[in-house]
Amino acid sequence: MTDAALVRAVLEGNSSAFTTLMDRHAGPCLRFATRMLGNQQDAEDVTQEALVRAYRALGRYDQRTKFQTWLMSILVNRCRTTLRIRSRWNGRVVSDDAAALTTPGSVAEATALRDAIDRAVQTLDKDQREAFLLKHVEQLSYEEMSAATGVGVSALKMRVQRACDRLQVLLEEDRHG
Repeated sequence: MTDAALVRAVLEGNSSAFTTLMDRHAGPCLRFATRMLGNQQDAEDVTQEALVRAYRALGRYDQRTKFQTWLMSILVNRCRTTLRIRSRWNGRVVSDDAAALTTPGSVAEATALRDAIDRAVQTLDKDQREAFLLKHVEQLSYEEMSAATGVGVSALKMRVQRACDRLQVLLEEDRHG
């Protein structure tokens, strides 16, 4: 069943259809929020808030937009609000196996590489981190990213490029430093 069909079913009173939607999308939402906020508990809270807001706003969902993009726009805004409210944070990005950019020779090397990537991603400014994660972790197109963030495609391309450039420098420094 497509996301659009599930939304229609929810709006027609089938609340279990929303459970199916959440089973599909909660994992990627939590992954993005965790990496964006650097704190698992905050990410869980923000993800739950975004899912509740999505449920309440289903009547305003425009089926011409992918549900994932629409939901991600709610989540991005919740993450932005949390980062704005938080005065100072020292969280750490939680990685998953998909974050590894190369295949190191040992578990120790893989762990060291993931830690270096986590540290480097965490040091990006929030706009670059958001764009990088949406593009390279959540694998949204630039058009979907634009719809989710309200930022123009060309600006997002520049943010992703700058993030990649900065990450390359940081990872080189870490490797040689």
